[in-house]
Amino acid sequence: MVDAARVNLALQRFLDRSGGAATWAAACTATSEGIVEWAARSGQVLRPHYGVVADPAHPGARLRSALLRAGRGAALSHTTALSIWRLAQPSTPVHVMTGQDRRIRVPGIVAHRRAGFQPEPPWAVVRDGLMVTALDTTLVDSWPLLAGAARRGPLIAAVADRMTTAERVAAALAARPRLRQRAQLAELLALLAAGCHSELELWGFQHVFTGPGFERLRWQVPVRLSGRRIYLDALDEDSATNFELDGAAYHTAAVDRARDVRRDAQLAGLGILTMRFTYQRLYHDVPAVRGEALAAMAARRGLGERSRLLVTGTCESSPGTRNCDQ
Repeated sequence: MVDAARVNLALQRFLDRSGGAATWAAACTATSEGIVEWAARSGQVLRPHYGVVADPAHPGARLRSALLRAGRGAALSHTTALSIWRLAQPSTPVHVMTGQDRRIRVPGIVAHRRAGFQPEPPWAVVRDGLMVTALDTTLVDSWPLLAGAARRGPLIAAVADRMTTAERVAAALAARPRLRQRAQLAELLALLAAGCHSELELWGFQHVFTGPGFERLRWQVPVRLSGRRIYLDALDEDSATNFELDGAAYHTAAVDRARDVRRDAQLAGLGILTMRFTYQRLYHDVPAVRGEALAAMAARRGLGERSRLLVTGTCESSPGTRNCDQ
């Protein structure tokens, strides 16, 4: 008779070391076939796929089980990989990518084949102990599977957080000439390349700060301030006027407002005027916002020479950096 305590200890430890799932053969080798059989019959472990055993309580068991069932040469891809990159919530089914010569038909797994694919850089990387497709490829592949904000959000967040650049994603898109909704993705990439890093900035770029008088605005301009690098939403260098687009996510709490006031005061000391526009005004009071911005630039025309040397120019990507001092 198999001792239950022994099952819990030996098999549990092995599955923990294996990320929540392992092949049946590996589990039997690490413990014994009797232990694994008893644990499966008693429900302590599951058989999510043929030849795979998993701990149902382990958070990574589902994805690792799918990857094990797909076998060598596979990586998590599409929206599944997007969740591993922390840009989307986990969803079903599990998507995997394989080479052109592989065919996988398993319930709960959607397999995509791509010529030349290998589960190694530059095609794929290991993240959270799982082989996943590279970020730029993941963003492009996921695009036609999503809709609305869920489609645009991951790409905007990845560029805003400097996990990648619009140019790198565009290079990945160039390799997918038949991608569905390709034109919409290319349009968004062009806006992100112009410096827009949020839905609010995209709206401002397209509907507010556009047309005569706004041609020389620079978006997401890096500036050295008190020994650190910050990013100005939209800067007119000639008049040293900075327009900040205050979205609900980072500008509503008292601590956020205090941070904004402190930063604006420091910029004023450098000769840069900051004008802030709320989400509500940007969407519902466009003519007034445009008029105020144009009037401020006209009144300060030529004052930007003093602050121009403070603008650092093109910024190097650095993962995790936001466009304000938070």
